Amino acid sequence: MTQNLLGGPAPTELPDNVEARTALEEGVDPFEVAARHPDHPGAWAELADRSFAKGSVIDSYAFARTGYHRGLDQLRRAGWKGHGPIPWEHEPNRGFLRALHALARAAAAIGEESEAERCKTFLRDSSAEAADALNGS
Repeated sequence: MTQNLLGGPAPTELPDNVEARTALEEGVDPFEVAARHPDHPGAWAELADRSFAKGSVIDSYAFARTGYHRGLDQLRRAGWKGHGPIPWEHEPNRGFLRALHALARAAAAIGEESEAERCKTFLRDSSAEAADALNGS
């Protein structure tokens, strides 16, 4: 865990779901991974990204929102109190951060500007590295 020198909340690191992560890395259909591991934000983020790439914005929004909420549940169980760093460098956090990014993107695409901005701000506040990586910076 990273040492926090600013006196704020400690970084939150989600537990690793090795089976789900490995299945996605090996190319198992994310629908199958989500069905077996519905609490794995990475599967929902992958579904959101694929749907958005195909132009299915509403599907992307729904998948992203599911991954986002599943990730929030896990963050709270890991001790997160609603704010503080969620490091991109910690691989298990990436599914949640990707779902949050996908939710911002899909919300913007359907005209939900206030939600899109909240999600973008949440992403940047949680992990500037994730925001940069996911926005191509």
